[in-house]
Amino acid sequence: MKTIILIDDEQRMLDLLSLYLSPRGFQCLTFTSALPAIDYLESGRANLVLLDVMMPEMDGWEACREIRRHSDIPVIMLTARTEKPDIVKGLKLGADDYISKPFDEEELIARIEAVMRRRNPTDKILSFRGLVLNQSSFELAYEGQPISLTPKEFSILVILLQNKNKVFTREHLLTTVWGFAATTEDRTVDSHVRNLRDKLRKAGFPVDDHLSTVWGVGYKWVD
Repeated sequence: MKTIILIDDEQRMLDLLSLYLSPRGFQCLTFTSALPAIDYLESGRANLVLLDVMMPEMDGWEACREIRRHSDIPVIMLTARTEKPDIVKGLKLGADDYISKPFDEEELIARIEAVMRRRNPTDKILSFRGLVLNQSSFELAYEGQPISLTPKEFSILVILLQNKNKVFTREHLLTTVWGFAATTEDRTVDSHVRNLRDKLRKAGFPVDDHLSTVWGVGYKWVD
């Protein structure tokens, strides 16, 4: 079970975050102040920090700076401050992503999963019935023949291959692949999936048997 540290001076927000995250298999450690959370990080283990910005005693920016002095744990800043200078400031201090309040539950989960995947990659080599995908070198081949993909097509394929038989909504793929503050429309996802299908089909891979459209929802990779 992955552990997430939640830091927010509002207990109601901590309860809401725990309500969203706990059923998804995350253990939530809650703190109403940054100082005890930073003390915990010096000796305890966790996989990610969700950090509010506007807090008394020590704000999120200072907390992020302190966390980065002794830890490379992924940090997502969660705040109602959405002005571009604030976002840039948080990212420059070492935050991995920035989520504005109020937030959507699915977007929150998608961003957490995306940050964890970027910072803590697991399987570097993914194989499936002749397909071999190397995440370190960003290379894909089918039965030894290379297939050229764009970075977005590659990322979509990684997500699908790592989560076989799981349906991903277009919104989830947008948030995960295109990142925070994405203004891309849903049909862009469809276009990238269509191009991915065409390239796999031309390489001789039976893509229509595995890359499935779930009408009105999104896509899944069928094992």
